[in-house]
Amino acid sequence: MLRRFFRDVQQSGILTEMKRRRFRERELSRERIREAARRKAERRKIKRGY
Repeated sequence: MLRRFFRDVQQSGILTEMKRRRFRERELSRERIREAARRKAERRKIKRGY
């Protein structure tokens, strides 16, 4: 039951959002991080052949 809870929390992104909000970020750096994540996801998609 706990494993399921932790898996659901992990998939929902609550912990990563909490860690991200721990320190206030500037809007520009946040946009840079999003862009890097977008590129990483795109590379992963190409690598897996989707």
